[in-house]
Amino acid sequence: MRIAAEAESDCPCGEKMQADPSQLTLAAYKKGAYILVEDKIDNPFFYIIKSGQVHVKTKTDLPVSGVVKREPDILNPGDFFGVISAMSGHPSIESVTALTDVIVIIVRRDQFGVLIQKNGPIAMKIIRSFSRKLRYFGTALTQLSFSNSIEQDPINLLSLGEYYFSQKSWVIAAYAYTKFLELNPQSPHTMQAQQRLAQLAAYAKSGPESVQTQGGAFARVYHDGDVVFLEHEIGNELYIIQQGNIKIKKVVANSEITLAILQKGDILGEMAILENLPRSATAVAYGKTMLLAINKDNFQVMVQQQPQLATKIISLLSERIWISYRQFTNAMIEDPLAKIYDALLTQVAKMHVEPAKGVTHTFDFGTDELLSMIGIAPDKGKKALAEFFMSRKFILVNNKIYATDLEELHKQATYYKNQWLRKRKIEEMHTASELKESQYASASSSVLRKTMG
Repeated sequence: MRIAAEAESDCPCGEKMQADPSQLTLAAYKKGAYILVEDKIDNPFFYIIKSGQVHVKTKTDLPVSGVVKREPDILNPGDFFGVISAMSGHPSIESVTALTDVIVIIVRRDQFGVLIQKNGPIAMKIIRSFSRKLRYFGTALTQLSFSNSIEQDPINLLSLGEYYFSQKSWVIAAYAYTKFLELNPQSPHTMQAQQRLAQLAAYAKSGPESVQTQGGAFARVYHDGDVVFLEHEIGNELYIIQQGNIKIKKVVANSEITLAILQKGDILGEMAILENLPRSATAVAYGKTMLLAINKDNFQVMVQQQPQLATKIISLLSERIWISYRQFTNAMIEDPLAKIYDALLTQVAKMHVEPAKGVTHTFDFGTDELLSMIGIAPDKGKKALAEFFMSRKFILVNNKIYATDLEELHKQATYYKNQWLRKRKIEEMHTASELKESQYASASSSVLRKTMG
């Protein structure tokens, strides 16, 4: 693949790119220059560093109490950035500045398939990086919202079964006990799980039915409430939704939260097969659903041999990371009403719906699921919901939230988001000032001790 040199430019523009889709472009940036700006809309490029270093930062950067290891914020030659916004079509979630003089390879969205054909390992490098990002956001989101969350481990399938048994979710409970016995045959709690499973014999399912798709591949059909996989379970497949919806859920602090509702074209289960770790959440069919399963053993070969599959997976993962970032941001907002507006705007953005004046939208969930998405108990969310519906811009229709004007949603979400960012900036300034005063006092005390000594 040829790479064409371009004159130094602070912003590569579409009209300056080479028309030949097999021809990539180089761009040079001086130290301190912005290469990518957070919230930039419709950015069709991503970048691979050829030489130099860059610094990656987001508006929401802050220590999450040290609960999880952060992704590196300094990137070097061979690293990439901007893929998430370029491949998802959403605004950028990061700002990138040049730490040194930098030369980058600019890749257009429509060049990605050609890039994969010529450089197969790049696809796997991006996919593995995205998997780590998703794992980071998932862990950070959970531990930011619930400090007493537990690590994924097959031994915890028993307690998960007990939780769902107490909630009378018999199908999920039976699945949990079954998987516990499969993965922990020598456990001292085997008899307990067997006894529970005997009680739920009528709810234990043999597995999904298999049907042949138009392309000749075999897909799996799940009915409403069927378990695709459970958190703590060992996995060796990822899935692409061909039809229907999947709820992604997690039990934290003896409470179930809804992390996402995935739709046709979305991907799930990729982290387990890429990182050899137990499932980090539960996937349950939401209505009749058909999934295409991709096995762990042939995943890497398929990615390298089928650029269109790699492009699809990376586009889907880009979408997931963007949504996860928005959920992570939402978890840091304290005001329940602000969280509601922000969560709904994220759902609108996910559907690529323009929040313009007079545009209406029906969300595919009601108030209970909305509160579950943002981690607020129904009793604590009542006041915020009452204020939310008071404007009459939002109503409930058949237990689903209906927006009569998406421009109003955008205005309110932006207003509250800016308030939160201003508050954070002030808090950070105070923290920096206190740290500086503390360091000055410490230095002065040290000097005084030396003088008196």
